[in-house]
Amino acid sequence: MKKLQSIFLSALLLLAISCNKNNDDAPELEQEVDKTANLLATGDSANDILSNASFDKILIQIGFVTGFRPTNAAMQEFTAFLRERTFKEDIEVIYTELESPEEENLTLQEIDELERENRTAYNNGKTLAIYIYFADAPAVGDEGDEGIVTLGAVYRNTSMVIHEVTVRRLAAQSSFITNADVEAATLNHEFGHLFGLVNLGTPAINDHEDPDALNHCNVQGCLMRAQLQFGGPSGRSSILASKSSYEGGIKAGCILSGQNVLNLLQSNTGKNSAAPGLDAECILDIQANGGR
Repeated sequence: MKKLQSIFLSALLLLAISCNKNNDDAPELEQEVDKTANLLATGDSANDILSNASFDKILIQIGFVTGFRPTNAAMQEFTAFLRERTFKEDIEVIYTELESPEEENLTLQEIDELERENRTAYNNGKTLAIYIYFADAPAVGDEGDEGIVTLGAVYRNTSMVIHEVTVRRLAAQSSFITNADVEAATLNHEFGHLFGLVNLGTPAINDHEDPDALNHCNVQGCLMRAQLQFGGPSGRSSILASKSSYEGGIKAGCILSGQNVLNLLQSNTGKNSAAPGLDAECILDIQANGGR
């Protein structure tokens, strides 16, 4: 009888060890990433980007189509701009090379779908994540013959597209302006909207919003001036949507066009940067919302 009890106890012990081993070897279930904080309207994360109250690091994921990676010079100027105007000292840039979607042109909805497929960086702890897609296709609606082309757009609080193929075509029209110059101007201008400029999440201390180009500055020479918009022959801005019309679909807080951008950049050649900087009014606004 004792022998049978001993055999029975031994069998139970072996079974327990086997179960524990199986549990240890079982693959852990992947935690679902909470993306909601990165799916808000343009300008909604302005204070989070500018200050260190909630996040003290920015992680920038650059998703670029093969052959259309941004220049190192533009990225250095861009990250220097972020350090100059935010309190984020820790800025990390990661690059994700992507296959071409093989599209003749891209709508914002298609860009959003590509982001959902390829974006891996989302807010995590004290790190705020930004996604920038460098496309090999122009924006739908471009009229190249008339010089009305879209360089970039912001369409969410942490999402941006740069039409790199169009940037390069525009830069090739001048012997004085480089790809890096146009890239940096586009990146800085669009990120200005993620700062909440102008009245796009960061309230204006003094009135300096262009009445003919909402969410853009009316101060001559400012990075956020409406002259960077060039939405058509009238010179008026082509902002397709503002925060108020964001509900119900993907809308652009700003679409940056390049009809006269070469003139703007050429006027700044010989300076430390061909791209213009923020004027005193825009700086005052972001300082009041947590920036430098």
